[in-house]
Amino acid sequence: MNEELKEIAIRLQIGNYQRHIFLCVGPSCCSAQIGAGAWKKLKDELKARNLSLSDAPGACYRTKVQCLRICTGGPILVVYPEGYWYSGMTEDRIDRFIDEQILKGKPIEEWIFARNPIG
Repeated sequence: MNEELKEIAIRLQIGNYQRHIFLCVGPSCCSAQIGAGAWKKLKDELKARNLSLSDAPGACYRTKVQCLRICTGGPILVVYPEGYWYSGMTEDRIDRFIDEQILKGKPIEEWIFARNPIG
């Protein structure tokens, strides 16, 4: 096993997360500017709430992607293991997403367009 990879995984708290959030930042589903704003808000809010690089309850791993193959209605966000696919995840929606989906475990039905749970 590669020791460098093990050290990175430890530093990133991999193994402690309850959820993995993928956010598509465009440019096909939304403009690059809108995608970048949503990503910055997601990243900043997860850090501010001790939900990123943490072993706190509700901690999440986040990944910025350029394409989730939906290519409309973005930014598109998918959260696993629940497998909820959210549309229109602009930066103004991020706080509510974290409050309801991440902290309370309550999906925001009006923003979900597909489901693909794992497990």
